[in-house]
Amino acid sequence: MGKYFGTDGFRGEANVELTADHAFKIGKFLGYHFSLNEQNPKIVIGKDTRRSSYMLEYALAAGITASGGDAYLLHVTTTPSVSYVTRTDGFCCGVMISASHNPYYDNGIKLLNSNGEKMEQSLLDQIETYLDENKDLPLARKDRIGKTVDYVAGRNRYVGYLISLGTFSFKNMKVGLDCANGAAWNIARNVFEALGAKVYLIGADPDGLNINKDVGSTHIEKLQELVLREQLDVGFAFDGDADRCLCVDEKGNIISGDHILYILGKYMKENDTLKNNTVVTTIMSNFGLYKALDDAQIRYTKTNVGDKYVYENMVQNEFSLGGEQSGHIIVSKYANTGDGVLTSLLIMEVMLAKKQSLHELCRGLTIYPQKMKNVRVTDKKAAQSHPAVCKVIGEVSSQLGDSGRVLVRESGTEPVIRVMVEAQSIEECERFVELIVSAIVEQEQ
Repeated sequence: MGKYFGTDGFRGEANVELTADHAFKIGKFLGYHFSLNEQNPKIVIGKDTRRSSYMLEYALAAGITASGGDAYLLHVTTTPSVSYVTRTDGFCCGVMISASHNPYYDNGIKLLNSNGEKMEQSLLDQIETYLDENKDLPLARKDRIGKTVDYVAGRNRYVGYLISLGTFSFKNMKVGLDCANGAAWNIARNVFEALGAKVYLIGADPDGLNINKDVGSTHIEKLQELVLREQLDVGFAFDGDADRCLCVDEKGNIISGDHILYILGKYMKENDTLKNNTVVTTIMSNFGLYKALDDAQIRYTKTNVGDKYVYENMVQNEFSLGGEQSGHIIVSKYANTGDGVLTSLLIMEVMLAKKQSLHELCRGLTIYPQKMKNVRVTDKKAAQSHPAVCKVIGEVSSQLGDSGRVLVRESGTEPVIRVMVEAQSIEECERFVELIVSAIVEQEQ
């Protein structure tokens, strides 16, 4: 990770860590960089519903056009739609303005390459160097000055693409959608209604300040209440930029990304579409998922936390399904990034194809209780590798055996060690977590 661009783009509080000046310079660099190979290269921009997204959108467009690029504006749309439009419409680059599940006062700039994948680190490094240097880039002149194009048609084509993936009618299905007052607020409803569902909508009244506020995948309790109150068949909750999805079954239970990987993994194996019979997970996936996949005779692999690492592993090994517990699910047949609305459509497909409720589809998977605690330390590597700490971790692992697991890892952004234990009871989790935390704290003193 660089100084500005982390695993999910350049993110920070709007007009504090991330300013309009940053956006202008990033746009200016992109316009200049891609103009080296072609005149007036096309760059597409999408944004979520944060108030600051408009400021950053116009600054990016100004920078792109000033240095010779053409800026195509999708307006309010989802991250996966920007990925789709970038790769299908021949754009040099895609830009998404969003801070995902963060509060409204944060924002971010995420860059995608011409394939709709997260931008290569080498180009991000060049942008960071430019942001920190006083050197300027040449401005375009005369007919080389770029133009701004209203490209809402691209967003509409993406909606049409999603509708085309519906292999079953949703008629007589009562579906709850929580759009987090974010990017999916209009897209998700249009897709589900076009496929025949009776839609019950919450989190679909964005005002620029309420994105993710008490709604969406990070506040799923509102959707649980809706599903139970209206006796819905299923509910889907998206985050601010709709690149992830969590579900609620007909009984009001939360269905995590691990549940989704289990359901889709089994279904894809049955239909011979699970390449190499393998599901890509992260190290934070629940121990119960691995036991359930073992029982289903499905292989799995683990990556670091981040959908970026999941996708890289899928590409390198030609796997077709991967994702995170948080609801980032990637199915390579349809997309190369997490897509919350697409995920919800795939879950609907499995429910209708197998004629089972979401609750029934989760049978065979037992999610183990989990406890995680952060410990602030002065030296993350030293604290984690201290012999006394390693001894306690080994003892805990031995006691858990094949009925749980322990995970101790460094935070990528804070001076903390994250201690996580999964076991058959929450009491066991808490007891073992405290043992490891105490060992780490003792070495800090």
